[in-house]
Amino acid sequence: MDRSPQRLPHVDEHSLAVAADREASWAALLRVVEGTVAAGAAPRVARLLGCADSAASGPRPLAPGSTLPGFHVALAAPAAELALAGSHRFSSYALIFRLEQEAAGGTLVRAETRAEFPGLKGAVYRALVIGTRMHVLVTRRMLAGVKRNAERS
Repeated sequence: MDRSPQRLPHVDEHSLAVAADREASWAALLRVVEGTVAAGAAPRVARLLGCADSAASGPRPLAPGSTLPGFHVALAAPAAELALAGSHRFSSYALIFRLEQEAAGGTLVRAETRAEFPGLKGAVYRALVIGTRMHVLVTRRMLAGVKRNAERS
């Protein structure tokens, strides 16, 4: 049931100001996403959940056709938007990053989550991932990683 990321129900959004331009922020975003989503046990967890995409493959840097454990790249508009989408037994979901140039020369990086959790198993999964705030912690950690990486460039 892999629908367009924009059509999935909104879950939350987080943002962080980065003291770097959009190009540096984009490069940092790609590094952080790849390093976070494809790290460690991610392929094993993706297979266990029955994810449609369970391994990293396709073009690099990330572009439509690229996959990561649990995700495929639905949209990659350089220095503007990166939309990752995926599905497994308990959910269809998307993580959409948007980069907005700020007047002072920095970049506002937004991370929007959209997902649906059908049925009882989906509701339990939502409680485990969203209800425990695990998702919020991971998303904020990724944004902080983008900020660190971009500001170091």
